Amino acid sequence: MDSIVVLEQTQVSPPPATIGRKSLPLTFFDMEWLAFPDPVHVLFFYELSVTKTQFTETIVPNLKQSLSVTLQHFFPFVGKLTVFPSSTRKPEIRYVEGDSVNVTSAECNLDFNYLTANHPRDCDKFYGLIPLLGRTAKVSDYITIPVFSVQVTLFPNCGISIGLTYHHSLGDASALFCFLKAWTSVSQSGSDQAFLANGTLPIFDRLVKNPKLDESYLKKAKVENYNEDYQLQRLFGPTDKVRATFILARTVISGLKKLVTTQLPTLAYVSSFTIACAYIWNCAAKSHNDELELFVFAVNCRSRMDPPIPAAYFGNCVLPCLTFARTTVLKEKEGFLTAAKLIGENLHMMLTDKDGVLKDTIRTDESLFQDGGVTRMMGVAGTSKLRFYDLDFGFGMPIKPETGVNKRTKWLDLKLQRGGG
Repeated sequence: MDSIVVLEQTQVSPPPATIGRKSLPLTFFDMEWLAFPDPVHVLFFYELSVTKTQFTETIVPNLKQSLSVTLQHFFPFVGKLTVFPSSTRKPEIRYVEGDSVNVTSAECNLDFNYLTANHPRDCDKFYGLIPLLGRTAKVSDYITIPVFSVQVTLFPNCGISIGLTYHHSLGDASALFCFLKAWTSVSQSGSDQAFLANGTLPIFDRLVKNPKLDESYLKKAKVENYNEDYQLQRLFGPTDKVRATFILARTVISGLKKLVTTQLPTLAYVSSFTIACAYIWNCAAKSHNDELELFVFAVNCRSRMDPPIPAAYFGNCVLPCLTFARTTVLKEKEGFLTAAKLIGENLHMMLTDKDGVLKDTIRTDESLFQDGGVTRMMGVAGTSKLRFYDLDFGFGMPIKPETGVNKRTKWLDLKLQRGGG
């Protein structure tokens, strides 16, 4: 019988008096996620033969110590989301001296090889490896919501997993990757000297300024309804969901790209990413009836703002690229080419609009699914531009990262074989 035993629950704080700036106001990019009850779950599997003694006396203490050092440079991860019951006052992530990140260490008897394979695996098997966020608390006239937690789990003599849960208002994948690059550097070297010499410090200045959008998104978040009962959704079973990994080899991607450029020579935007999305959408549509489908993926807007903002900008800075089509069209003989054309054209229009990427800030909310509109939605999480497979805490690179499943949507964590273009 599968079991997971908690060995230790501790609180990790940055070194005392090391954090200067202690408040990060949310922008409309961040406030977008206040209305979504699903936190982000990320799980890394590392293959190594390690005993329980080595795990508890070496690996876990090193991860906690390096996390503490890293948090002084990334204070939002140890802070709390602070929400005021008024649409005139922006929420913020606020750090108070003594705040901490909950870190759980555990041991399990789950099958490491099963979880890290590519074949369909029960989602339920992963849930115990994912940490929970702390509870919401009411303080004076506002509430505070923990935004980040960690769980390290031992698979005796097989490997370990590092599970992360965070509130999406904290930041997007780029912000998370910047943090993890720093944490792994500190974990490997034992200090932050190498990171400070060669890494990139986050930029906390609120470089994204659009008061009208801030006001609009804050109203949509309905913060006046937030109270101490506010909780993010938690993963639990049993479910009928499975996870599977499909690898698109470089040769396959190159062949598909050649087909698109030959058949659609005027298509302005053809990349490995869009080709892979089109192929997946075409394949998935074949199992559906006549439905209006929405395909969505996030576009990093840092370099596309006017003026552009630095890549190290901390927070959320993504917008959805939305493409609609009927499954009957996607299932036709030329369905793949149709999907590639629709995705490529929509992305090109979004990136080249003379009024900028903020012209159409459409939220993928429940209204899309009403009044005879979209009946199915598929999204892509992750990007091949962020090298999550390279994150080495000192015991090798992960053999498999996994991204959490949104309960309302089919999401794909897109993995393209390196060198795909």
